[in-house]
Amino acid sequence: MKINFKGFFSKLWQKIKNFNIQDCRVSFIKGMENLQANGRTLFVTIILAVVVMLLTCLAVFFATVKGPEKVLVPEVEGKELTQALLEMQVKELYPKIQLRYDEQPSGTIISQSPSSGAIVKAGTRVNLTVSRGAIVSEVGNYIGQKYDDLKIDLTTMFTGSSRPLILLAEPVYKASLEEAGTILEQEPPAGTKISDPVTVNLIVSRGPSFDNTAVPRLVGKSVEEMLALLPNLRVVLDFSAHKATKDEKENSVVSQQEFDSQYIENYTRMSVEMAFPVKPKDDLIYGIFETELAQFPYPVAMTVECIESNGQRSQLVALNHTGGHFSVPYAVTEGSELILRVAGKVAKRITINE
Repeated sequence: MKINFKGFFSKLWQKIKNFNIQDCRVSFIKGMENLQANGRTLFVTIILAVVVMLLTCLAVFFATVKGPEKVLVPEVEGKELTQALLEMQVKELYPKIQLRYDEQPSGTIISQSPSSGAIVKAGTRVNLTVSRGAIVSEVGNYIGQKYDDLKIDLTTMFTGSSRPLILLAEPVYKASLEEAGTILEQEPPAGTKISDPVTVNLIVSRGPSFDNTAVPRLVGKSVEEMLALLPNLRVVLDFSAHKATKDEKENSVVSQQEFDSQYIENYTRMSVEMAFPVKPKDDLIYGIFETELAQFPYPVAMTVECIESNGQRSQLVALNHTGGHFSVPYAVTEGSELILRVAGKVAKRITINE
């Protein structure tokens, strides 16, 4: 095929020669007039086109993207952990495992959440509580231990357990040369295998109570002397006081309970009456620190600490007491705080004011 270049360029030259710029101006003006006349229609058309495009995109998106499927939570309580995990894997559920001591065999599912039969989305986490097995498999040897310490140990051991495997019955107390509170006997014996919760019966020492003590002579003793005597007395003193009369010596024991015998059983209660100064003496305030405590089957170590207003600390008295009504005399400065501790734990505190 032969191209006629000469004819092509001849026509092109004729068009260039006949070109009139006025024709372009007229054509442009007519186009703008048409656009202004049909502008609203064009705008609506563009908006509709955009809306159609958006709807089409959304339809395609939701048609191609699927949400997670709904599944039924299987029942796994009482099953082994491995079996439960396999069943959950089939359902596309994910476990969140918590371990807890329990009497059920180690690795057994104790509880689940959500519960079996619930309908959830695939990929949901299911909380599983799994047994770590029993904390102990046999009864320990408790003879020689302190009863209070054993109670604390067992409580700590079974914290969080639905059923403690070892329960302590109310102990039986008897006189013994062993220190008060010491476990003397137990039933069932040490080494007994545990399959279900077991109750352990204990015999606990109340201390050497077969001997008596002489009735102390306390009349005339001052508060300071009484506080010094209390640690060595095997008598529970119940103090009371009144303001000294003219015939009485201030800051002294003016009367005490009398007994028929010179000797009484250890830790027998004994009433003591004191006469205190009418007004504070030497900047000291006199009084009786008293409170009500639980009854103890054997004497328990107690202390009263004094914290003065300047922050200085001192031990007012240390003694053994069987509980019930507790009272000790004091002579301290104003603003002092007295703290009673029973077996090391704070039982009561008071601030002394005139």
